[in-house]
Amino acid sequence: MRHLLVFPERDSAEEAAETAAEWFPSLGAPTVVREWLAGEDDAEDAQWVVVLDDPGAVLGPADLDRLDALAEEGEGWREPG
Repeated sequence: MRHLLVFPERDSAEEAAETAAEWFPSLGAPTVVREWLAGEDDAEDAQWVVVLDDPGAVLGPADLDRLDALAEEGEGWREPG
């Protein structure tokens, strides 16, 4: 399973990635990537995505709630990937 935390700002994404790595060290370091919105050509419209790979689906409902709250703190949201 893959989880995506989507943020409007790079700083928020990087901070969330660091926090997620501390909370879930068994998943390894999350990746931060820039995602361009379809049809948008303005660099300001790009979003920052933290990619958490959870191949064994070890994150439970409480963990996902923590990720939701983490994303919301940075004005973002979580999506299953």
